[in-house]
Amino acid sequence: MQVKIDTKEKFHAITVLEPKLTANMTAELEASLVGYLQNDVKNLVLNLNPVEAIELPVAETLVKIQQSFYENNASFVICELQPQVENYLDEQQLLEILSPTPTESEAWDIVQMEEIERELLDDGEPLFNND
Repeated sequence: MQVKIDTKEKFHAITVLEPKLTANMTAELEASLVGYLQNDVKNLVLNLNPVEAIELPVAETLVKIQQSFYENNASFVICELQPQVENYLDEQQLLEILSPTPTESEAWDIVQMEEIERELLDDGEPLFNND
C-alpha cells in the first residue's frame, strides 16, 4: 500500500495513495497505523482524498484503530473523504463514529485542540479556583 507521510511537531499526516482500500489491505493498514502509537509523536491525521472506494472490513478497522488511539491518549483524525466514500460510510453507520473533517487543515486543528485538552487534564490542577 502506497502512502505519503508528512511529520509535523504534534502529529503525522498520512495520505493513502490508493484509489481503493480493499479487505486484503486491512492487516497492512492496521499494522502501519497502530505502529505510530509507539512513537513519541503519536497523533495521526489520515488523509483519504485519493481513495475512491473503501470496503467494509477496512472501514470497520479504521473505527477500531481510532478507538485504540483515543484509549492511548492520542488523536486519530480522518479527513478529505471523497463524496462516494463518505456516503458509503454513512450507509454503514460508521461516518458519525469516525467524524471526518472536510480538510486536512481542520484535522490538524482538531489534533492540536485535543493535545491542549490532554495537557490541561494531565496537569491535575483545576482550571478554575473558587477560593
